[in-house]
Amino acid sequence: MRTIQFREAICEAMSEEMRHDDTIYLIGEEVAEYNGAYKASKGMLDEFGPKRVIDAPIAELGFAGIAVGSAMNGNRPIVEFMTFNFSLVGIDQIINNAAKMRQMSGGQFNIPIVFRGPTASAGQLAATHSQAFESWYANCPGLKVVVPANAYDAKGLLKAAIRDNDPVIFMESEQMYGDKSEVPEGEYILPLGVADVKREGTDVTIVSFGKILKEAFLAADELAKEGISCEIIDLRTVRPLDYDTILNSVKKTNRLVVLEEAWPFGSVASEITYMVQEKAFDYLDAPVQRITTADTPAPYSPALLKEWLPNAQDVIKAVKKVMYK
Repeated sequence: MRTIQFREAICEAMSEEMRHDDTIYLIGEEVAEYNGAYKASKGMLDEFGPKRVIDAPIAELGFAGIAVGSAMNGNRPIVEFMTFNFSLVGIDQIINNAAKMRQMSGGQFNIPIVFRGPTASAGQLAATHSQAFESWYANCPGLKVVVPANAYDAKGLLKAAIRDNDPVIFMESEQMYGDKSEVPEGEYILPLGVADVKREGTDVTIVSFGKILKEAFLAADELAKEGISCEIIDLRTVRPLDYDTILNSVKKTNRLVVLEEAWPFGSVASEITYMVQEKAFDYLDAPVQRITTADTPAPYSPALLKEWLPNAQDVIKAVKKVMYK
């Protein structure tokens, strides 16, 4: 094992796959000459050249469309958005072409494409640069949605996403690119659609994904001092969602808290809550609690932003609520 940064894990995953398959290329703003806006493609231009690491103009609809068309013609593009907030400019290509082409063509075209980049808040970037669109994309049949929480998961899941024959939305975090994790020396793949129990527990299940998962661990450490044992599940993949891992945990702990860095309405937490009450209602000893951002655009003010984002104290309060403490 060795310790690397999240951005290095992303770069390694792309580079390893590109060495194996010359139909894979990376396209996006500043991915080549600048080594990526977050240095997640550092050194790739030197290794693979400008035909496979392509600097695109500031035109997400254009280069997303180029990538979808090239995927229909046998390539396996990786499209980097500087942030998924900018993916909205190219969302027609993602939703109406990438996600639907296989069905609309009667299976004549696969779209093996990865759209990747940062999601959710990254500090004081204000309302239009701090949005989490996991539930938006997960709501569209034909797309897979992946949100890793550490470098180990990021590398293994991104390699799986690149090899997948369907379009994958791969969402990262600007605030995690410098985070370090241990990863194996050799190549490895992690399957899409499989959640990971990051921490075993007996009293309550906490389900989360992405960078906000850190708050669950902080809360669990504090709650352990009071004798409350938390089981923490990292979804890793939002679609397909690993319902079985969640249900099995709830059947053991009898309580569920869902932590998500997104707006509450129509959230991933809402879907999980519905499925648990349908499939494991008789095992619940308390109503499911969900923790989300405030139901407003993200504020710029640091004081307001702190209140807007979920934190460990919110998790502690929710856990104690389901524990009736």
